Amino acid sequence: MKTNKKIKLQQAQDKLQATINLTNITIEDLGNHTKKLYDSLTKIQDLFDNIRNIPSDEKFEYKNLEKEKAAWKEQADNIEKEYKKTLVKNTGSGAAGAGLGLAVVTFGPTAAMGVATTFGLASTGTAISALSGAAATNAALAWLGGGVLAAGGGGIAAGNAFLTMAGPVGWAIAGVSLLASGLLFFKNSNDKKKLENLFTVISHRDIKSYELAIIEILERIKRINDECESLDEAIENINTFGNDYDLMTEKQQYSLGSYVNLMHSSTQLLINPIKGLEAKYSLEDFESFIDANSKNTNSSIYDDNKDLIISLANMLYKIEIDDETKTLLWKSLKKNKDFLESSGISKEKFDIDIIDLVFEVLGSKYEQ
Repeated sequence: MKTNKKIKLQQAQDKLQATINLTNITIEDLGNHTKKLYDSLTKIQDLFDNIRNIPSDEKFEYKNLEKEKAAWKEQADNIEKEYKKTLVKNTGSGAAGAGLGLAVVTFGPTAAMGVATTFGLASTGTAISALSGAAATNAALAWLGGGVLAAGGGGIAAGNAFLTMAGPVGWAIAGVSLLASGLLFFKNSNDKKKLENLFTVISHRDIKSYELAIIEILERIKRINDECESLDEAIENINTFGNDYDLMTEKQQYSLGSYVNLMHSSTQLLINPIKGLEAKYSLEDFESFIDANSKNTNSSIYDDNKDLIISLANMLYKIEIDDETKTLLWKSLKKNKDFLESSGISKEKFDIDIIDLVFEVLGSKYEQ
């Protein structure tokens, strides 16, 4: 029985890794299509820039769209740049990446564009994941989906980088495999069985998340293809309109207005995140909980453990767990040096109260 349970956990983790790999391939394919969309948007925006006397409201709208597109491209460039910087740091030179696997070696602009679209932009134009510095590196590592750098090259085990990768991406890469290593600390077969069952359930939940994300990405690609066809047709038409809005026919002026709407919908396909790969429990969720319970909570306890609480909340999101298993999980984490190091917390400070806080914030999230 013991062997069968281990096999079930390993099977679940193997399937999860395979689903991650397929997600990575799909994200890179998304990058190829978003590059074409970005190029088409650049062409049509250049044409608009050359037209004189465009009404101020239409000009204001498409200029704002240009800014959003530029912010998205900057995000993609940052991902690529920071990833390559990390690759050099962890391998000694970029060329050394040849031994790290295909995903590492081939990471380039189109893949970065796929990651950028995966994370998306906030309505303000600021990257949701604040993609700069370490966060950009984490996004790139997330795209690798548990590749060599994430698993053992120092990319994910360094400091609090582990904590910033909340949600299915972060936990599927390093979480379950790292935490499952804590099973080695338990001699009692029944205790191991309970933890193995827990990690198996977490793995299956993340498999479903990735499968749904793949469907969402494929739908995004289809929509992008449709938009590109419409943009190309619009570009062809605008080239026949001339460069003075006042000299255009009423029909041509109306068409330009509809093309601004087309540019808007197309830009959203660039900057809107893939919902299926967003964190299930976010920093915004945490801050909302603190605001709502500020009178009844000791805020310092939450603030001191904020990142850890958010990460564990993502790992345990929608996972049913009894008190005995909760205690076993805490003990396994407390004995796991890799987890403690990645989490930036000492063994002495990792109290079971932190686990209780995790379920407290999750309970508030479920009630929303």
